[in-house]
Amino acid sequence: MLYLLIGAAILWLLVGLGRGQMVFKRREWRLVSSGFALAAFAGAAYVGLRGGWEISIILVILGLWLVTTARLNTPRPAAPPPPRRSAAMTEAEARSILGVGPDATAKEIKTAYTRLMRSVHPDKGGTSGLAAQLNAARDTLLGD
Repeated sequence: MLYLLIGAAILWLLVGLGRGQMVFKRREWRLVSSGFALAAFAGAAYVGLRGGWEISIILVILGLWLVTTARLNTPRPAAPPPPRRSAAMTEAEARSILGVGPDATAKEIKTAYTRLMRSVHPDKGGTSGLAAQLNAARDTLLGD
């Protein structure tokens, strides 16, 4: 009888989730999922001690799945937007950022930009703010 009730509750949850409806809010889902996971682990231990290894393994897998979904459904904090500059970058600031002199050619500016971008690109461990500053400095000096 207990297996039938647990199975019906899990089926109800899965059908509700499959239809794209939110059965529970995120916080409530974490609590319900954690409770069902504990019940599944306790049931697995009980059935396993009585010799029902097949059902015990299924309950352990179900408990692990419920624990995983409880952790996956937590809201993630939003990334802060990049800072905005109120005024356009001056030529002196752009040259300072790229490390080129006032008599630098377009080729030297592009070379300095490429060298710096390789180290500060977000894919290489840098930040999007530094990459945006390099882009703005290049655009200011090259007039793009």
